[in-house]
Amino acid sequence: MSQQRGPVSQFIEHHYLHFNAAALMDAAKGYEQHLAEGGAMMITLAGAMSTAELGKSLAEMIRQDKVQIISCTGANLEEDIMNLVAHSHYKRVPHYRDLSPQDEWDLLENGFNRVTDTCIPEEEAFRRIQKHIFKQWNNAQQNGERFFPHEYMYKMLLSGEMEQYYEIDPKDSWMIAAAEKNLPIIVPGWEDSTMGNIFASYCFTGELQPSIMKSGIEYMTWLAQWYIDNAKKTQKGIGFFQIGGGIAGDFPICVVPMLHQDLEMDNVPFWSYFCQISDSTTSYGSYSGAVPNEKITWGKLGIETPRFIVESDATIVAPLIFAWLLRW
Repeated sequence: MSQQRGPVSQFIEHHYLHFNAAALMDAAKGYEQHLAEGGAMMITLAGAMSTAELGKSLAEMIRQDKVQIISCTGANLEEDIMNLVAHSHYKRVPHYRDLSPQDEWDLLENGFNRVTDTCIPEEEAFRRIQKHIFKQWNNAQQNGERFFPHEYMYKMLLSGEMEQYYEIDPKDSWMIAAAEKNLPIIVPGWEDSTMGNIFASYCFTGELQPSIMKSGIEYMTWLAQWYIDNAKKTQKGIGFFQIGGGIAGDFPICVVPMLHQDLEMDNVPFWSYFCQISDSTTSYGSYSGAVPNEKITWGKLGIETPRFIVESDATIVAPLIFAWLLRW
């Protein structure tokens, strides 16, 4: 903690004094205090944060032990690797708001799948990974083994087979940083991803059996044991830093009420820090737009849990909070 703060952190502290800027600063300081007092942290990734190249800061967060577990969508799991192996083939479309249906069709015909202003190249990204991840799936089937979706990705990355395709500095890949640390990852609803669809296609043809892929229920039971064990180990408990909404956040945060209400465990602490970055409109039944206090009624957070919400674009906010934590 003696390291002097860099120019980005100094800029934030000097200028971010009001409204959402102040909420960003408060959340960053709260995160820092949580770790300093012996807490652990889960980060959840929704949206297209990997395509937004959050790995440029998240990878260093992982290397510096400022995150102990990640929950992410299947898209974020794979899209970090896609950017790693096909970065030069991506296409940026800054005028995406002006595209006609015919323009969109032309992108598809040319092998581009658009995520806002960024198009992922199907052949270089999806298909380049496909043959290597299939090898991992097939090996498991031949050996009678079963693994979680992220574990297959780790095996593929750690095998070294993908290095021939690297098009960015691997230090900017959060999946490489996570694989090297064997960081726990939860991937709820993995089936709703490109690799999930590809896996389903192999199951449809009979080349693979669905049973080689561990399920979402198994992710939840694994997380339950991880939470019990790590809540005991930490002095401050486990915090929850949520980027966006959806299943990446809603799935893992529910482990606490499950332990309390379904397993009737009285000695399990609530999440001990909570922050959400969201641009969702508050209320109207949306999980993404629910204010943090609503989570108290669901038994996820306690009255004393430090709670923050930054209502802004996560591609702007998350790197700034990470920069503060990294003292950049």
